[in-house]
Amino acid sequence: MHNFTGNKMIVFDMDSTLIDAETIDELARAAGVVSKVEEITKKAMYGDLDFEQALIERVRLLEGLSIETALSAVNKIDLMPGAVELILYVKSRGYKTAMISGGFTICADTIGKMLGIDFIVSNELLVEDGCLTGKVVGPITQSDSKAKVFEELTRLNGVRPEQCVVVGDGANDACVFERAGFAIAFNPKPILREYADVVIIKKDLKAVIPVLESLSYQCCNQAQHVDIEQ
Repeated sequence: MHNFTGNKMIVFDMDSTLIDAETIDELARAAGVVSKVEEITKKAMYGDLDFEQALIERVRLLEGLSIETALSAVNKIDLMPGAVELILYVKSRGYKTAMISGGFTICADTIGKMLGIDFIVSNELLVEDGCLTGKVVGPITQSDSKAKVFEELTRLNGVRPEQCVVVGDGANDACVFERAGFAIAFNPKPILREYADVVIIKKDLKAVIPVLESLSYQCCNQAQHVDIEQ
């Protein structure tokens, strides 16, 4: 059984996990390039394009979008149902909270502050003269880099990886799932299921609460599907 006592942390993805949308899709819609972005996303999902290159190509299509329009688009994004209740629950149980996202700071910072997330790591879009340049500032938070960020967060906070729970939905969360003590796949892409201890099929993060409660009493030694009817 993994050790979930003492110091512990819960790490969330953002897109389609803490929020009920994909940030890049909403920005693409605002820029009028959603079909082109979806085509690139599909290539990445089928393995024809790696995550980092897919992100670079999609962000390039956002060049010229005003920051005001971009902020307006992301500010309309809804939280995933149950997000507020889940964060309140984990904080009441003493979990440190983190969000490691391949999404963007213009959304992640707002969502993180709204929910009271302790640590927020995401990609920053370069802005010049009030418009997106189509480039990302600094290292890209995707795939393997998510795992590196996870390991650094645990080290800095004196938390062992096996004391952490991770919640996510995408293939780029697999590297973190492999390192964490317990992995919850939330309405996941098919490839992520094999890395999960629990799979939740419901768009309500409150469904995570009983799973966390069960960790006080038992350890799930193999993946199981938690299919909760709407």
